[in-house]
Formats: sequence, C-alpha cells, structure tokens
Amino acid sequence: MPLHLPELGAHAVDATEPGAHSDSALGTLGKYLADVFRLNREQHNFRIVCPDEVSSNRLNAVFEAEGHAYEWPTDHDISPDYVPNGRIMEVLSEHNCQGWLQGYVLTGRHGIFPCYEAFIPIVDGMVNQYGKFLKMSREEAKWREPVASMNYLLTSEGWRQDHNGYSHQMPGFINSMLNRREDITRIYLPPDTNTLLATIEQCLCSTGRINLVIASKLPLPTWLSMDEAIEHVKHGATRWAWASNDDGEPDVVLAGCGTIPTVELLAATSLLRTTVPELRIRFVNVSNLFVLANPEHRPDGMPADAFSELFTDDKPVIFNFHGYPSAVHQLIHRRPHQERFHVRGYIEEGTTTTPFDLLAMNGVDRFQLAIEALGRADISVAEMARGMSSAFAGRSVPGAREAIESFGQQLQRTRRLIREQGDDPPEIKGWVWSAGGSAGT
Repeated sequence: MPLHLPELGAHAVDATEPGAHSDSALGTLGKYLADVFRLNREQHNFRIVCPDEVSSNRLNAVFEAEGHAYEWPTDHDISPDYVPNGRIMEVLSEHNCQGWLQGYVLTGRHGIFPCYEAFIPIVDGMVNQYGKFLKMSREEAKWREPVASMNYLLTSEGWRQDHNGYSHQMPGFINSMLNRREDITRIYLPPDTNTLLATIEQCLCSTGRINLVIASKLPLPTWLSMDEAIEHVKHGATRWAWASNDDGEPDVVLAGCGTIPTVELLAATSLLRTTVPELRIRFVNVSNLFVLANPEHRPDGMPADAFSELFTDDKPVIFNFHGYPSAVHQLIHRRPHQERFHVRGYIEEGTTTTPFDLLAMNGVDRFQLAIEALGRADISVAEMARGMSSAFAGRSVPGAREAIESFGQQLQRTRRLIREQGDDPPEIKGWVWSAGGSAGT
C-alpha cells in the first residue's frame, strides 16, 4: 500500500538568498517523518528501525507523533514516549535492524533505516544478499508484486567526526553499493535540507530498490528553494547559476557532491571570484551520484549530450566528493576525456582534530581546491606545475600565479592557528557565501 506523504512545501526552509539561512537537514526531516507517521496512522505501514541513534541524529521530532516499540515488560516511567505498539524500533545491533526492516518491507509496508555512516558496513553482506533476492524476484518471479524500497539514511558523516576522530570516518558503503546490480541501487547526496526532503520523498515513493541517502545532522547552509530542490533532484545534477560566472564558456568546472564538499567548494569559488575575477567558473552540484555513469550501465546515467552540456567537452573538472575518489572514477569510466576529471575526496587521512583541519588533511579544503582549479585552468601554470597536464587548460588567467601563492600562504596560516588555538579560526567557522566578498565574509 503506497504511503500518504506530507506536502514538501509545508516543511520547506528559507532559501531566499543562497546560503543565508542555516538549518539541520536531519532536524527538519524528523518533522517531515513525524507527519509521515501521522498520515499513515490507520494503515500502520511505516516504521523507523535504527541502531539507537534516532535522537542523536536530530530526528527526535518523530517522537512527537510516534513512540518506541517495546517487547518486554518495562517501567513506563523510564520512557516518556512509551507506547507498547510504537513504530520506532531501536536496538544497538545493525544486523538486527536490517532483518527487521527487510522482513517488514517484504510484507508490503515501508520503512527507513537511519545509521551512522561508519557503521552501516556491518550489514554489507545482508544488503548484498537482499539485492540478489530482488534480482531473482524481478527476473524469475514476475508474479510477485513490487515491494517498497529499502531506504538507508546515513548520518553523522565522517567530515564532521572531529570529536569521535578517525574511527568514525568511513564512507566506504558507497563503494560497496557500486558493486550491486545497476538497476537496483541508487546513491543520493543531497546538499541541503530542501534537497534532502525531495530526495526522501522520491525514495519513499520508489519500489524494488536499495536507496542510499547521505546527509548531515549539523546546521548547514540552505542553497536551494523547494522548487529548485525538486528540479535539482529530478535531474540529479545541475549548474548553479548564482555561483557561476562562466556565461556559457567556463575555464574550469567546479563540481561538488555531498554536504561538506559542496560548502567547501563554494568557499573556494568565492575565493576565486574575489581574487581572480577573470577566471570563468561553472559551478555544478551532483545529488544523484549515478548520473555520472554512462546510461548504458546505469538507468539514471546522464545522456551523453546532457553530460557534455553540463561538464563541457574539454574543460578541466575539479570534483569535490564526499567519499573515496575511486567511486567517481569508477562511474565516469568511458565518459569522453575522463582524464580531465580531477577528483578529490576522503583519502583515509584523519584524527581527532578540527573540521577544517580534517578537510586540509585530505586535500579538500577551500585553499587547496582553489589552487587546483587555477593550476588546471591556467595554461601557463599547468605547463610548469609537476603532475598537472595542460592538455585541457585553456588560456592564461591574469593573476593566477600570485593567487596560488596567496592561497598556499593562507592555508599554512590557518593550519598554524589551528595548532596554536585548538579550534578553527572565526573566518572559517563563520564563513557565509558571497559571490564577490572577501574570504571571510
């Protein structure tokens, strides 16, 4: 039975000015899911299963509409939300949650599985087996009615595990999902609250899939209005005109995929537009990872002409990614001139440190991204820089070399301050988007 879903507009957050408003995407999603419970109360066809992390991931608004499920006698006073037949199931056992949701979905009902990003690989083997079941069911038991999708919501993602440290930095489930059947899996990395809501609606409406959604629980800027977010989710990747100044002919394409990578790439864009205003930048955001793939291999793959229109045919692309760079390289295999894609992401560098320092350790901070963009776009710089091919660099950009030196100095200064003060400096923590302001405004 299909779910009754809330109107997205009722939960939309303000995006009148891109980046001016901050919001916890998971906090707002909790309110949306509370309404899902309310709208489907009579049908009893929706559950959340979670390894003891609903509240810690800011989804606690669901408890305003639904309670925990308990199976043994307990003192009601220990839990103000005690409901004997509650539909929120929490136990610190990922494989138990997988079994619960899998069985529930196969009865024709719906659910979602929030989990810390670092610990979802615990059920990797079970997800693999379920994917095989879906394949065989689809191909050899066509009499079976389609069932709702298995929906995984990965939270507490590695780029903000500055307090838990290295042990909680692990985006590898993305790579595992790439090895599942192409027509069954989907991977979504919505960049803000409104795109998360639109993505979850799409997942809850889908059938016969394994959907992976990665989002952040911490307050982050909202970039797109709800109407823009719906359109963005529809395409899976779009050019953000308000962050671009290319007028149809960029020197470099800056592409972000994931919440923190998008924020940091926009910070790099602001730096570049302020310091090197003649550099023509096209800013692209990717929320459906599989649009990068050839449509012959992935149903959501972007057609060749649309891919060329978005990423150009011959310009360098700096791709700032949430997970391991190998995932993007795997997807763009056999795309024309794939060597012009320079992917940065998590490279297994980390410790208990500040958020910016963690980015810098992995080479995905604003300064290193800006340096990379200039090095790839400017032909005179590219020809001289070791390891940078000039094959796809277009022209000499005034001020490029001076800007590269300045960005390098700013990176060194910032990391020195972090070591001295034990925290990110105010211009990093308080950064907001500006198309033409200074680095710290």
